[in-house]
Amino acid sequence: MDNQSTRKIQILWTDDEIDLLRPHIIFLREKGYEVDTASNGTDALEMVRNNYYDIIFLDENMPGLSGLETLSFIKTISPDVKVVMITKNEEESIMDEAIGSKIADYLIKPVNPNQILLSLKKNVEKQRLITRQTTSVYQNEFMQISSRLGSRLSAEEWIKLYKTLVYWELELSSSDDKAMDEVLSMQKSDANQAFFRFIRENYTKWFGKPLGERPLLSTDLFRQKIFPLLQGGKKVFVLVVDNLRFDQWRMLSPVIGEYYKTEEEILYYSILPSATMYARNALFAGLLPSEIEKLYPSLWEDDDNEGNKNQHEEELLIKQMGRAGRKEKLWFDKVPNISSNRKFTDSIRNIKENDLSVMVFNFVDMISHARTEMDMIRELASDEKAYRSLTLSWFNHSSLLDLLKELSGSDITVVITTDHGTIRVDNPIKVIGDRETNTNLRYKLGRNLNYKAKQVFEVTNPKEAFLPVRNVSTSYIFAQNRDFFVYPNNYNYYANYFTNTFQHGGISMEEMLVPFVVLSPKK
Repeated sequence: MDNQSTRKIQILWTDDEIDLLRPHIIFLREKGYEVDTASNGTDALEMVRNNYYDIIFLDENMPGLSGLETLSFIKTISPDVKVVMITKNEEESIMDEAIGSKIADYLIKPVNPNQILLSLKKNVEKQRLITRQTTSVYQNEFMQISSRLGSRLSAEEWIKLYKTLVYWELELSSSDDKAMDEVLSMQKSDANQAFFRFIRENYTKWFGKPLGERPLLSTDLFRQKIFPLLQGGKKVFVLVVDNLRFDQWRMLSPVIGEYYKTEEEILYYSILPSATMYARNALFAGLLPSEIEKLYPSLWEDDDNEGNKNQHEEELLIKQMGRAGRKEKLWFDKVPNISSNRKFTDSIRNIKENDLSVMVFNFVDMISHARTEMDMIRELASDEKAYRSLTLSWFNHSSLLDLLKELSGSDITVVITTDHGTIRVDNPIKVIGDRETNTNLRYKLGRNLNYKAKQVFEVTNPKEAFLPVRNVSTSYIFAQNRDFFVYPNNYNYYANYFTNTFQHGGISMEEMLVPFVVLSPKK
């Protein structure tokens, strides 16, 4: 056991032949464990009532109260204590009964000291060992990541680096080393600053170039990735989960993996602004915002209301299918709010009957907005780890999971993707604009914008970024890293109100590098 531990691990070993186990007990005490013993179930229960134990070793075959009976009583007294059942009996029914009673481990007699030690490390010291090992490996990789940040990365190399950072974010979140969490957070911030410089230098150069000389963008998804899945009469269901970040997908992936196997998992680049009314319209139209406005002016709403901006997604997708010569039957649905998180009986029928089915699901986006507006949600999603956990909790109890389970029995390819991600902001930046300036905290468009140019990515000629213009002097600015824009009026109030909220529309890996996943049913 780690000599640095401040509290010794408390063990209770219950066996009717406890005297024969003295060498094992001496071995454990020499390793630094505290060991109490009992020779029957009745004495063991009394000791559990009066003492705290981290783990209990329990003989299955004892006179009087059997091991299984003792186990049942132990769980009523101390439900969370870990119990390791030790038995001579290898019958499957005994094993099933013990495991069904929520034991932590199962050992067959005769046991040796190393078996006991391994069980302790696996069941009691696992978290400490994971923390130590994870921290050690990340410390070794820290310098490699820092070195990569100092070089000029390509678009694909940025995706690989972001995947690495998310991997370590999830690994360290399962450890108890808060200091390393802070180190990773600082390294991620450094990475986002470098990513901002990369986007500012390259973004407008991508347009007009063929795929391969630029990364996969929002406009490419249906044409390059989804339409080819329809070949040979295959049915495809596309689930667009608004605001789904890559780390959130990684949390949902094991749950979905019980029913589906992953055929492809990539990250693509959301266009700017990385906000719903631009990125999602571009996704469904297969066109950049200014192209939508030019080709289909009746389908582009020129106001700042996010809900109104996305009223024509189905029509835009139909237009894209027409341009691509696609003749498949389309079914399109939107689930805009919690009250619509309904049973999907009709949806399942429509998905099975149509060639291409698309569903837009807004709940993850609602979590981020609710976290801004509701104190209770702020508490439940107080940091990145809690935000991911809240997303997973919702998904595990959602009708959406029921829908995916039901579809896993059919020969339907499932695509899960999103339009953009989100980032937790904590650094207010002053900006001045007129009354026609939009309200988004991560990007601004308008005329007469006043800001510090070094702090933003400024697009003074929107045509270069294929963005609509409201008048000849319209310009766009985008926030970087964890910045957000605040007007000087009531600056302190709004700076405090929006600090540590999740926002989107600007430039960060979390907002722009988002998942696209192709799944096939396991059945």
